[in-house]
Amino acid sequence: MKKLAILSFVACLFLGTVWAMPLGSSVRTVIPSEIQQLISVDYRALHDSPTAMQLKDQVLPESLKQFESALKAVGIDSERDVDQLTFAAYHAGKQGVNVVGMAQGSFSAKAVLKRMKLKKIMPVKYRTSDLYAMGNGMIMNFLDENTLLFGDDKAVKGALDARDGYSPALDQNSQMSDMMASVDGSPVWSLLDQQGTQNMMRSALGDASKVADYDTVKKRLLGSRYTMDFSSGVNFNLDVITSDSITAATMSSLVKAGMLYKKMNASPVEKTAIDALTVDSDSSELTMHFKADDKQFQALMKSDLFAAVSK
Repeated sequence: MKKLAILSFVACLFLGTVWAMPLGSSVRTVIPSEIQQLISVDYRALHDSPTAMQLKDQVLPESLKQFESALKAVGIDSERDVDQLTFAAYHAGKQGVNVVGMAQGSFSAKAVLKRMKLKKIMPVKYRTSDLYAMGNGMIMNFLDENTLLFGDDKAVKGALDARDGYSPALDQNSQMSDMMASVDGSPVWSLLDQQGTQNMMRSALGDASKVADYDTVKKRLLGSRYTMDFSSGVNFNLDVITSDSITAATMSSLVKAGMLYKKMNASPVEKTAIDALTVDSDSSELTMHFKADDKQFQALMKSDLFAAVSK
């Protein structure tokens, strides 16, 4: 979870949106209800921005690199063939947290399966689904001609269980579904559940989270969502959903206090970034917005503060 959520941790300190393709119906149906984090990346939007590609190369967690390598092993080049990658981390009882990936793009099931056949990789049946070994301990299943589900054995089977009605799917989680409605279709977006949001905000606040107010209000943080847009510099929007307007206002004050604390020991580049971050509350939501041009953000990525939050 820590690796998958790395962009969320970065977001909270440096805190965007061209419209891209929304999640396809095949993808939505395999996302389990007990979602911990959902990340969707429009690869076309990333490739159009040198800054976005630099950010991707610098902060991409090892687990996501393994997903890309697994796709390449079956003849799918994420740089050329993939339009959208979606990653879901979901609670799976005693198994802990499973992570599954869904790729949509210009590749075709027919071409990939032909390659598998030539390599003498035969499918294993899971009910009516054909599961193929990808290497690196991962398996895959085509949800439709241009949508691939992949991950380890337990994660993929758990996702297929949700699709086939053996366990609840995303649409049965009203909190996450409601949050997704306003971000689905953005170039880069993510959702975090309640626990993930609490951990993210504690990490972002640093020493400011040690004050009594945070321990009082953290249980009233219900979830969060963010979007990133690279069409004109870097824009980042983060919304933290709380239970009431008082909690949102209190969190706004805490974040502003944390910004002042960090600014005391920040470099000139980091101070400029902190000044570019606006924090407010709107009804029951804590809102953060960050905007910088490409040159400013590329300088920020070289700073010690950025390195600290993007480990």
